[in-house]
Amino acid sequence: MATQLFDLSGRVALITGASRGIGRAIAELLAEQGAHVIISSRKQSDLDEVAATIVGAGGKATAIAAHQGDSAALKSLIAEIEARFGRLDILVNNAATNPYYGHIADTDAAMIDKTLQVNIKGYFELSSLASKLMKQGGGGSIVNIASINGVRPGMFQGIYSITKAAVINMTLAFAKECAPWNVRVNAVLPGLTDTRFASALTKNDAILKSALQNIPLARVAQPAEIAPAILFLASDAASYVTGTTLTVDGGFLAGGLA
Repeated sequence: MATQLFDLSGRVALITGASRGIGRAIAELLAEQGAHVIISSRKQSDLDEVAATIVGAGGKATAIAAHQGDSAALKSLIAEIEARFGRLDILVNNAATNPYYGHIADTDAAMIDKTLQVNIKGYFELSSLASKLMKQGGGGSIVNIASINGVRPGMFQGIYSITKAAVINMTLAFAKECAPWNVRVNAVLPGLTDTRFASALTKNDAILKSALQNIPLARVAQPAEIAPAILFLASDAASYVTGTTLTVDGGFLAGGLA
């Protein structure tokens, strides 16, 4: 029975930002559990490699390039999914950007616009489109990848942290209003994870040493350690879970050891 709760056979799942890091780990895990994963990011060539790996392992994957910050591209993506599959059961909003690292008061206007466009507007638009398609199919699950920065702003990561706080509130808003459609909406808040996205932090010895002092488990997460939280929220194991945030941060928000 427990195994069946996590079985995603017959379901169609869209994961954005799936060409590497946490997104790739999510796509591989959902495919292992039987979902047909639609992986999306900006570069088709990167996606094709991930799709080939998933298919080679016995899973089902389709690669469709789309920029999270391009409204027309997102509409086209959902339209193609509807045309090819006729349904969408799971959306994982994972694609994000963090182009600026520095004092918040020095944030360039262009960096503000880019971060808001991808991290907030992109999530909002894709959730709106996906939830309507899910409604047609009788329901579904949306999982937003937020961040612990949405609860406790990271130093010199002001605009990024602000967008992740918005994602948390967006999750609550969509959860309330999409519940009558049987569409559940939740968020996962990863802590410091060993990805290229976070390399400015993990590859700097001084920054990393300081960060680890505030993580009770005293290490950086691997992408594969974040993915099971998404599997839980996307599966029938979380059938009565909506409007919640699941933190996967090694204890950071509980308070550091230093």
